[in-house]
Amino acid sequence: MRITGIGVIGCGSISLAYMRNAALFGNMRLVACADVVHEAAERRGAAFGVRAQSVDALLDNGDVDLVLNLTVPAAHVEVTLSALSAGKHVFTEKPLATSAEDGRRLVAEAAARGSLLGSAPDTFLGAAGRRARRLMDEGAIGRVVTGTAFMMGRGMEHWHPNPQFYYQPGGGPVFDMGPYYLTMLVNLLGPVARVVAMTGTGERERLITADGPLKNTHFAVGTPTTVLSLLEFRAGATITFGASWDVFRHSNHPIELHGTKGSLRLPDPDTFGGPVSLSDGEADWTHLETERDLYGARNWPIAAPDRANYRMLGVADMVAAIGAGRSPRASGDLALHVLDVMEAILRSGESGSPVRVASSAAQPARLSEEEAANLLAPGAMARVSA
Repeated sequence: MRITGIGVIGCGSISLAYMRNAALFGNMRLVACADVVHEAAERRGAAFGVRAQSVDALLDNGDVDLVLNLTVPAAHVEVTLSALSAGKHVFTEKPLATSAEDGRRLVAEAAARGSLLGSAPDTFLGAAGRRARRLMDEGAIGRVVTGTAFMMGRGMEHWHPNPQFYYQPGGGPVFDMGPYYLTMLVNLLGPVARVVAMTGTGERERLITADGPLKNTHFAVGTPTTVLSLLEFRAGATITFGASWDVFRHSNHPIELHGTKGSLRLPDPDTFGGPVSLSDGEADWTHLETERDLYGARNWPIAAPDRANYRMLGVADMVAAIGAGRSPRASGDLALHVLDVMEAILRSGESGSPVRVASSAAQPARLSEEEAANLLAPGAMARVSA
Protein backbone atom coordinates (compact mmCIF):
# COMPACT_ATOMS: atom_id res chain seq x y z
CA MET A 1 0.00 0.00 0.00
CA ARG A 2 1.38 3.40 -1.01
CA ILE A 3 1.42 5.89 1.86
CA THR A 4 0.05 9.30 0.92
CA GLY A 5 1.65 12.39 2.41
CA ILE A 6 -0.84 14.82 3.98
CA GLY A 7 -0.23 18.53 4.40
CA VAL A 8 -2.60 20.41 6.71
CA ILE A 9 -3.37 24.07 6.02
CA GLY A 10 -5.26 25.67 8.90
CA CYS A 11 -4.25 24.76 12.45
CA GLY A 12 -7.27 25.97 14.40
CA SER A 13 -9.51 23.98 16.74
CA ILE A 14 -10.83 21.51 14.15
CA SER A 15 -7.30 20.45 13.17
CA LEU A 16 -6.85 18.69 16.53
CA ALA A 17 -9.42 15.99 15.72
CA TYR A 18 -8.16 15.50 12.16
CA MET A 19 -4.50 15.26 13.11
CA ARG A 20 -5.16 13.03 16.12
CA ASN A 21 -7.22 10.63 14.01
CA ALA A 22 -4.65 10.41 11.21
CA ALA A 23 -2.75 7.74 13.14
CA LEU A 24 -5.77 5.42 12.87
CA PHE A 25 -5.34 4.96 9.14
CA GLY A 26 -2.71 2.93 7.37
CA ASN A 27 -2.69 4.67 4.00
CA MET A 28 -1.51 8.13 5.04
CA ARG A 29 1.00 10.06 7.10
CA LEU A 30 1.08 13.65 8.23
CA VAL A 31 3.98 15.44 6.54
CA ALA A 32 3.59 19.15 7.28
CA CYS A 33 1.21 21.78 8.62
CA ALA A 34 0.80 25.50 7.96
CA ASP A 35 -1.26 28.43 9.17
CA VAL A 36 -1.32 32.17 8.49
CA VAL A 37 -0.43 32.45 12.18
CA HIS A 38 2.83 30.51 12.11
CA GLU A 39 2.85 30.03 15.87
CA ALA A 40 -0.37 28.00 15.55
CA ALA A 41 1.31 25.72 13.02
CA GLU A 42 4.33 25.34 15.27
CA ARG A 43 2.12 24.31 18.21
CA ARG A 44 0.21 21.71 16.17
CA GLY A 45 3.39 20.48 14.51
CA ALA A 46 5.12 20.00 17.85
CA ALA A 47 2.13 18.12 19.25
CA PHE A 48 2.08 15.60 16.38
CA GLY A 49 5.71 15.46 15.32
CA VAL A 50 4.98 17.26 12.06
CA ARG A 51 7.04 19.97 10.37
CA ALA A 52 5.54 23.47 10.54
CA GLN A 53 5.94 25.37 7.28
CA SER A 54 4.62 28.46 5.54
CA VAL A 55 1.66 27.88 3.25
CA ASP A 56 3.81 28.43 0.16
CA ALA A 57 6.49 26.04 1.42
CA LEU A 58 3.90 23.36 2.15
CA LEU A 59 2.46 23.70 -1.36
CA ASP A 60 5.99 23.33 -2.78
CA ASN A 61 6.73 20.31 -0.59
CA GLY A 62 7.17 17.26 -2.83
CA ASP A 63 6.30 14.91 0.02
CA VAL A 64 2.79 16.40 0.25
CA ASP A 65 0.41 14.55 -2.07
CA LEU A 66 -2.87 15.76 -0.57
CA VAL A 67 -3.72 19.06 1.08
CA LEU A 68 -6.21 19.01 3.94
CA ASN A 69 -7.81 22.48 3.89
CA LEU A 70 -8.97 23.34 7.42
CA THR A 71 -9.08 27.11 7.00
CA VAL A 72 -12.13 29.28 7.72
CA PRO A 73 -14.92 29.04 5.09
CA ALA A 74 -14.06 32.39 3.51
CA ALA A 75 -10.58 31.06 2.65
CA HIS A 76 -11.65 27.67 1.30
CA VAL A 77 -11.71 28.67 -2.36
CA GLU A 78 -8.37 30.48 -2.40
CA VAL A 79 -6.53 27.74 -0.54
CA THR A 80 -8.12 24.90 -2.53
CA LEU A 81 -7.34 26.58 -5.87
CA SER A 82 -3.74 27.17 -4.78
CA ALA A 83 -3.34 23.54 -3.76
CA LEU A 84 -4.87 22.25 -7.01
CA SER A 85 -2.57 24.58 -8.97
CA ALA A 86 0.37 23.05 -7.10
CA GLY A 87 -0.66 19.61 -8.36
CA LYS A 88 -2.12 18.36 -5.07
CA HIS A 89 -5.29 16.46 -4.34
CA VAL A 90 -7.48 18.41 -1.88
CA PHE A 91 -9.90 17.54 0.90
CA THR A 92 -11.53 20.62 2.45
CA GLU A 93 -13.62 21.26 5.51
CA LYS A 94 -17.27 22.16 4.88
CA PRO A 95 -18.66 23.98 3.10
CA LEU A 96 -16.88 23.38 -0.20
CA ALA A 97 -17.19 27.13 -0.83
CA THR A 98 -19.41 29.96 0.36
CA SER A 99 -21.19 30.12 -3.02
CA ALA A 100 -22.23 27.48 -5.53
CA GLU A 101 -20.56 29.49 -8.30
CA ASP A 102 -17.21 29.19 -6.52
CA GLY A 103 -17.92 25.53 -5.78
CA ARG A 104 -18.34 24.86 -9.50
CA ARG A 105 -15.00 26.57 -10.16
CA LEU A 106 -13.29 24.21 -7.73
CA VAL A 107 -14.90 21.07 -9.15
CA ALA A 108 -14.02 22.13 -12.71
CA GLU A 109 -10.42 22.99 -11.76
CA ALA A 110 -9.87 19.63 -10.08
CA ALA A 111 -11.29 17.78 -13.09
CA ALA A 112 -9.14 19.78 -15.52
CA ARG A 113 -5.99 18.97 -13.55
CA GLY A 114 -6.83 15.30 -12.99
CA SER A 115 -6.79 15.79 -9.21
CA LEU A 116 -9.31 14.47 -6.72
CA LEU A 117 -11.39 16.92 -4.70
CA GLY A 118 -13.20 15.92 -1.53
CA SER A 119 -15.06 17.77 1.17
CA ALA A 120 -16.43 17.33 4.66
CA PRO A 121 -18.66 16.26 6.15
CA ASP A 122 -17.57 12.63 6.19
CA THR A 123 -19.78 11.79 9.18
CA PHE A 124 -22.12 9.78 6.93
CA LEU A 125 -19.31 7.20 6.64
CA GLY A 126 -19.36 6.60 10.41
CA ALA A 127 -21.00 3.73 12.25
CA ALA A 128 -24.50 5.24 12.41
CA GLY A 129 -24.49 6.43 8.81
CA ARG A 130 -23.32 3.05 7.52
CA ARG A 131 -25.93 1.19 9.58
CA ALA A 132 -28.71 3.46 8.30
CA ARG A 133 -27.52 3.17 4.70
CA ARG A 134 -27.40 -0.62 4.92
CA LEU A 135 -30.96 -0.74 6.27
CA MET A 136 -32.14 1.57 3.49
CA ASP A 137 -30.42 -0.48 0.79
CA GLU A 138 -31.98 -3.64 2.21
CA GLY A 139 -35.45 -2.08 1.96
CA ALA A 140 -36.08 -2.10 5.71
CA ILE A 141 -38.61 0.74 5.51
CA GLY A 142 -39.62 0.36 1.87
CA ARG A 143 -39.87 3.39 -0.40
CA VAL A 144 -39.36 6.59 1.57
CA VAL A 145 -42.37 8.89 1.32
CA THR A 146 -41.63 11.65 3.82
CA GLY A 147 -39.54 12.56 6.83
CA THR A 148 -38.04 15.33 8.94
CA ALA A 149 -34.61 16.72 9.72
CA PHE A 150 -34.12 19.35 12.43
CA MET A 151 -31.07 21.25 13.66
CA MET A 152 -32.13 23.64 16.40
CA GLY A 153 -30.34 25.55 19.14
CA ARG A 154 -29.46 29.00 20.48
CA GLY A 155 -26.43 29.77 18.36
CA MET A 156 -22.83 30.47 19.26
CA GLU A 157 -22.61 33.72 21.22
CA HIS A 158 -23.02 32.04 24.61
CA TRP A 159 -19.84 29.98 24.17
CA HIS A 160 -17.84 31.50 21.27
CA PRO A 161 -15.84 34.65 22.18
CA ASN A 162 -16.00 36.04 18.61
CA PRO A 163 -19.19 34.65 16.99
CA GLN A 164 -20.04 37.43 14.54
CA PHE A 165 -18.96 35.59 11.38
CA TYR A 166 -21.48 32.80 12.05
CA TYR A 167 -24.30 35.33 11.56
CA GLN A 168 -23.23 36.87 8.26
CA PRO A 169 -23.87 35.83 4.61
CA GLY A 170 -22.12 32.52 3.98
CA GLY A 171 -22.89 31.53 7.57
CA GLY A 172 -26.14 31.04 9.46
CA PRO A 173 -27.59 27.71 10.57
CA VAL A 174 -28.07 26.40 7.02
CA PHE A 175 -24.51 26.97 5.79
CA ASP A 176 -22.88 26.12 9.12
CA MET A 177 -24.79 22.98 10.11
CA GLY A 178 -26.84 22.16 7.02
CA PRO A 179 -24.02 20.19 5.33
CA TYR A 180 -24.22 17.46 8.00
CA TYR A 181 -27.97 16.95 7.63
CA LEU A 182 -28.20 17.41 3.87
CA THR A 183 -25.20 15.19 3.11
CA MET A 184 -26.67 12.42 5.24
CA LEU A 185 -30.02 12.76 3.46
CA VAL A 186 -28.41 12.67 0.00
CA ASN A 187 -26.39 9.62 1.09
CA LEU A 188 -29.64 7.85 2.04
CA LEU A 189 -32.06 9.19 -0.59
CA GLY A 190 -30.03 10.49 -3.52
CA PRO A 191 -30.08 14.03 -4.94
CA VAL A 192 -32.57 16.83 -4.29
CA ALA A 193 -34.60 18.19 -7.22
CA ARG A 194 -36.48 21.17 -5.78
CA VAL A 195 -36.92 23.14 -2.57
CA VAL A 196 -39.35 25.65 -1.12
CA ALA A 197 -38.55 27.56 2.06
CA MET A 198 -39.46 30.33 4.47
CA THR A 199 -36.85 32.20 6.51
CA GLY A 200 -36.85 34.51 9.49
CA THR A 201 -34.57 36.28 11.95
CA GLY A 202 -35.33 36.05 15.64
CA GLU A 203 -33.10 38.92 16.76
CA ARG A 204 -31.57 41.64 14.62
CA GLU A 205 -28.79 42.03 17.18
CA ARG A 206 -27.17 39.37 19.35
CA LEU A 207 -25.54 39.77 22.77
CA ILE A 208 -22.20 38.02 23.31
CA THR A 209 -22.26 36.34 26.73
CA ALA A 210 -19.17 34.15 26.25
CA ASP A 211 -16.08 35.10 28.23
CA GLY A 212 -13.63 37.26 26.30
CA PRO A 213 -12.90 40.86 25.34
CA LEU A 214 -16.29 41.20 23.52
CA LYS A 215 -18.43 39.92 26.38
CA ASN A 216 -21.64 41.93 26.90
CA THR A 217 -21.33 43.63 23.49
CA HIS A 218 -23.88 43.41 20.66
CA PHE A 219 -23.41 42.66 16.98
CA ALA A 220 -25.72 42.90 13.95
CA VAL A 221 -27.17 39.74 12.36
CA GLY A 222 -26.83 39.64 8.56
CA THR A 223 -28.38 36.31 7.57
CA PRO A 224 -31.57 34.39 8.47
CA THR A 225 -31.36 32.51 11.76
CA THR A 226 -34.45 30.34 11.28
CA VAL A 227 -35.15 28.44 8.07
CA LEU A 228 -37.93 25.94 7.39
CA SER A 229 -37.89 24.14 4.04
CA LEU A 230 -39.40 21.29 2.06
CA LEU A 231 -36.97 19.20 0.02
CA GLU A 232 -38.27 17.25 -2.95
CA PHE A 233 -35.88 14.43 -3.78
CA ARG A 234 -35.53 13.04 -7.29
CA ALA A 235 -36.52 9.62 -5.92
CA GLY A 236 -39.87 11.08 -4.86
CA ALA A 237 -39.55 11.64 -1.10
CA THR A 238 -40.53 14.99 0.43
CA ILE A 239 -38.54 15.89 3.57
CA THR A 240 -39.01 18.80 5.97
CA PHE A 241 -35.66 20.38 6.88
CA GLY A 242 -35.54 22.99 9.63
CA ALA A 243 -32.48 24.85 10.89
CA SER A 244 -32.61 27.48 13.63
CA TRP A 245 -30.49 29.35 16.13
CA ASP A 246 -33.60 30.83 17.77
CA VAL A 247 -34.64 27.80 19.84
CA PHE A 248 -34.03 27.38 23.57
CA ARG A 249 -35.25 23.79 23.87
CA HIS A 250 -36.99 21.25 21.62
CA SER A 251 -37.82 17.55 21.27
CA ASN A 252 -37.41 17.10 17.51
CA HIS A 253 -35.23 14.17 16.47
CA PRO A 254 -32.30 14.99 14.16
CA ILE A 255 -33.53 12.83 11.26
CA GLU A 256 -36.59 10.60 10.80
CA LEU A 257 -37.55 8.86 7.56
CA HIS A 258 -40.93 7.25 6.95
CA GLY A 259 -41.47 4.70 4.22
CA THR A 260 -44.08 2.30 2.90
CA LYS A 261 -42.94 -0.46 5.31
CA GLY A 262 -41.74 1.41 8.39
CA SER A 263 -39.68 4.24 9.84
CA LEU A 264 -36.02 4.95 10.53
CA ARG A 265 -34.56 7.37 13.07
CA LEU A 266 -30.94 8.61 12.99
CA PRO A 267 -28.78 10.34 15.61
CA ASP A 268 -27.12 13.73 15.23
CA PRO A 269 -25.36 13.64 11.82
CA ASP A 270 -22.59 15.86 13.20
CA THR A 271 -21.28 12.72 14.92
CA PHE A 272 -20.11 9.35 13.61
CA GLY A 273 -22.00 7.12 16.04
CA GLY A 274 -25.11 6.91 18.16
CA PRO A 275 -28.17 4.63 18.05
CA VAL A 276 -30.15 4.04 14.87
CA SER A 277 -33.80 3.19 15.56
CA LEU A 278 -36.05 1.11 13.31
CA SER A 279 -39.82 0.63 13.39
CA ASP A 280 -41.23 -2.19 11.27
CA GLY A 281 -44.74 -1.14 10.29
CA GLU A 282 -46.61 -0.11 13.44
CA ALA A 283 -44.18 -1.85 15.80
CA ASP A 284 -42.37 -0.03 18.60
CA TRP A 285 -38.91 1.37 17.92
CA THR A 286 -36.01 -1.09 18.01
CA HIS A 287 -32.85 0.75 19.03
CA LEU A 288 -29.72 -0.47 17.26
CA GLU A 289 -26.56 0.60 19.06
CA THR A 290 -23.52 1.34 16.88
CA GLU A 291 -20.84 1.86 19.52
CA ARG A 292 -19.35 -1.57 18.78
CA ASP A 293 -19.33 -0.94 15.04
CA LEU A 294 -16.31 0.48 13.24
CA TYR A 295 -15.93 4.23 13.89
CA GLY A 296 -18.69 4.11 16.50
CA ALA A 297 -16.77 4.08 19.80
CA ARG A 298 -16.89 7.29 21.82
CA ASN A 299 -13.56 9.09 21.56
CA TRP A 300 -14.36 12.82 21.87
CA PRO A 301 -13.72 15.12 23.66
CA ILE A 302 -10.41 13.60 24.66
CA ALA A 303 -10.71 14.12 28.41
CA ALA A 304 -14.26 12.79 28.80
CA PRO A 305 -15.52 11.17 25.57
CA ASP A 306 -19.27 11.32 24.99
CA ARG A 307 -19.45 10.96 21.19
CA ALA A 308 -17.74 9.37 18.20
CA ASN A 309 -15.56 11.78 16.22
CA TYR A 310 -13.54 10.19 13.40
CA ARG A 311 -12.87 13.20 11.20
CA MET A 312 -10.21 11.99 8.72
CA LEU A 313 -12.28 8.96 7.68
CA GLY A 314 -13.31 10.75 4.50
CA VAL A 315 -9.67 11.59 3.79
CA ALA A 316 -8.71 7.93 4.24
CA ASP A 317 -11.45 6.93 1.78
CA MET A 318 -10.18 9.58 -0.62
CA VAL A 319 -6.63 8.24 -0.38
CA ALA A 320 -8.01 4.79 -1.19
CA ALA A 321 -9.87 6.33 -4.13
CA ILE A 322 -6.62 7.77 -5.49
CA GLY A 323 -5.11 4.28 -5.59
CA ALA A 324 -8.25 2.69 -7.03
CA GLY A 325 -8.87 5.35 -9.67
CA ARG A 326 -12.41 6.07 -8.42
CA SER A 327 -14.30 9.00 -6.99
CA PRO A 328 -14.14 9.52 -3.22
CA ARG A 329 -17.40 9.07 -1.37
CA ALA A 330 -17.20 12.51 0.26
CA SER A 331 -16.58 14.01 -3.17
CA GLY A 332 -16.48 17.53 -4.50
CA ASP A 333 -19.52 16.71 -6.65
CA LEU A 334 -21.50 15.67 -3.56
CA ALA A 335 -20.42 18.78 -1.65
CA LEU A 336 -21.32 21.00 -4.63
CA HIS A 337 -24.80 19.49 -4.79
CA VAL A 338 -25.30 20.13 -1.06
CA LEU A 339 -24.05 23.70 -1.59
CA ASP A 340 -26.58 24.13 -4.41
CA VAL A 341 -29.35 22.84 -2.13
CA MET A 342 -28.39 25.30 0.62
CA GLU A 343 -28.35 28.23 -1.80
CA ALA A 344 -31.70 27.14 -3.23
CA ILE A 345 -33.18 27.07 0.28
CA LEU A 346 -32.05 30.62 1.01
CA ARG A 347 -33.17 31.89 -2.42
CA SER A 348 -36.58 30.32 -1.94
CA GLY A 349 -36.82 31.90 1.49
CA GLU A 350 -36.16 35.31 -0.05
CA SER A 351 -38.53 34.92 -3.00
CA GLY A 352 -41.25 32.76 -1.46
CA SER A 353 -41.22 30.57 -4.57
CA PRO A 354 -39.98 27.02 -5.22
CA VAL A 355 -36.42 26.80 -6.55
CA ARG A 356 -35.02 23.96 -8.64
CA VAL A 357 -31.59 22.71 -7.60
CA ALA A 358 -29.07 23.41 -10.33
CA SER A 359 -26.87 20.35 -9.92
CA SER A 360 -27.29 16.67 -9.29
CA ALA A 361 -24.95 14.16 -7.71
CA ALA A 362 -24.72 10.42 -7.71
CA GLN A 363 -25.65 8.79 -4.43
CA PRO A 364 -22.29 7.83 -2.85
CA ALA A 365 -21.37 4.17 -3.02
CA ARG A 366 -22.07 2.47 0.30
CA LEU A 367 -18.94 1.94 2.41
CA SER A 368 -18.90 -1.75 3.28
CA GLU A 369 -17.63 -3.03 6.61
CA GLU A 370 -14.73 -4.75 4.85
CA GLU A 371 -13.72 -1.55 3.07
CA ALA A 372 -14.04 0.43 6.31
CA ALA A 373 -11.78 -2.06 8.12
CA ASN A 374 -9.20 -2.05 5.30
CA LEU A 375 -8.58 1.65 5.85
CA LEU A 376 -7.24 1.06 9.35
CA ALA A 377 -3.61 0.94 10.39
CA PRO A 378 -2.40 -2.30 12.02
CA GLY A 379 -3.54 -2.43 15.62
CA ALA A 380 -6.06 0.41 15.29
CA MET A 381 -9.20 -1.75 15.32
CA ALA A 382 -9.62 -1.55 19.11
CA ARG A 383 -9.57 2.26 18.97
CA VAL A 384 -12.53 2.66 16.61
CA SER A 385 -15.08 0.27 18.15
CA ALA A 386 -16.02 -0.47 21.74
